Amino acid sequence: MPEQQHTDISTFFIAGINYKKTDATIRGQYVINHEQYATILSLAPQFGINELFVLSTCNRTEIYGFADNAESLCQLLCTQTQGSLDNFLGMSYVKNGRQAIEHLFEVAAGLDSQILGDYEIIGQIKQAFKFSKQHNFIGTYLERLVNGVLQSSKTIKNTTKLSGGTVSVSFAAIQYIKKHVTNLSDKKILLLGTGKIGSNTCKNLVDYLGTKNITLINRTETKAAELATELGLQYASLEDLGKHVAGAAIILVATNASEPVILIQHLINGTDKLIIDLSIPYNVEVAAQNLPNITLINVDELSKIKDATLQNRVAEVPKAKKIIEAHINEFLSWHQMRKNVPVLKAVKVKLEQMNTCHLFVNTSCTTTSPTLFDNYTEEKIQKVINGMALKMRSQNQRGCHYIEAINEYIA
Repeated sequence: MPEQQHTDISTFFIAGINYKKTDATIRGQYVINHEQYATILSLAPQFGINELFVLSTCNRTEIYGFADNAESLCQLLCTQTQGSLDNFLGMSYVKNGRQAIEHLFEVAAGLDSQILGDYEIIGQIKQAFKFSKQHNFIGTYLERLVNGVLQSSKTIKNTTKLSGGTVSVSFAAIQYIKKHVTNLSDKKILLLGTGKIGSNTCKNLVDYLGTKNITLINRTETKAAELATELGLQYASLEDLGKHVAGAAIILVATNASEPVILIQHLINGTDKLIIDLSIPYNVEVAAQNLPNITLINVDELSKIKDATLQNRVAEVPKAKKIIEAHINEFLSWHQMRKNVPVLKAVKVKLEQMNTCHLFVNTSCTTTSPTLFDNYTEEKIQKVINGMALKMRSQNQRGCHYIEAINEYIA
């Protein structure tokens, strides 16, 4: 278990890249997979970092943690990326303290997604947080912060229409197909990858396109079989990928491989195909876009979708930000109290020590029997400490409270 270190909001940083300044090709160079994430955690103590988590999605790669500076977080992250540290530093954004906290809240709410209100991000945050916690890299502060983030996101989801309707990256793929493909019932569809995004995409295909002429392929065949059985579709082995690529008119790719799984050799001299690559990094060989029979669409293209649902979501942004502000203030209040704990403990110890002073005890017992005095002491000390905590929270005058607490106790 990593050695725990003192944490303070002033040492909380987020560093990352996202869709705003980088395209999918660049973001693909900084994707972190499961194995790379584990390696980052194993290396973290060497960089003086003991609380962190990494969020890596099609929209962003971000590292959150407590550190002496943001550059150490960037250095740690880039030990496992294809892209260089220098390039990352040139493209990345860095936020610290409250700004970093606000950023995490907004990401979790879908305010910072390519498609406003895209709620798929919350599952990815939960997964990233869980992985770091399992490896003992989540301390009291990050635990409390992320719990507040999840509560805020849930409140926004349940009380606003920020995530209303059906617009997400997976649904945007369906809208693109509906707009650009005719005679869908005659078209064979191949879906490669049945993870979270792939499953959502598959269900949208069935629900909104009204077709079951769909074949599923997944690296783990049993997962494809389970989803196919649930939805009444076909599935195939990865070994038969070439045959099914050749026969499909529409191909959707939602895998998380580090290298392309659909190659140009699968597509040369084939029939006309629409290929939608939902993966970061790309899992369709980029050169395929140059083939005359291939239309290749990626996540950045899909995110440009505009419709009435998105306009309705824009109107909900102020409500979401108000909810976020309330949750941030609650967290910062808790944080302030955590900073006061050492002082409160010291005062409590001093008050307890006063009861070993014979002069104080003899003076106090002139009006109170020794037995009642002993029984009353602990309750009175705790009452004084509770009052001191409230005043420290509201008045923030730390230096005055020590003497005031002793006066209240003696009174």
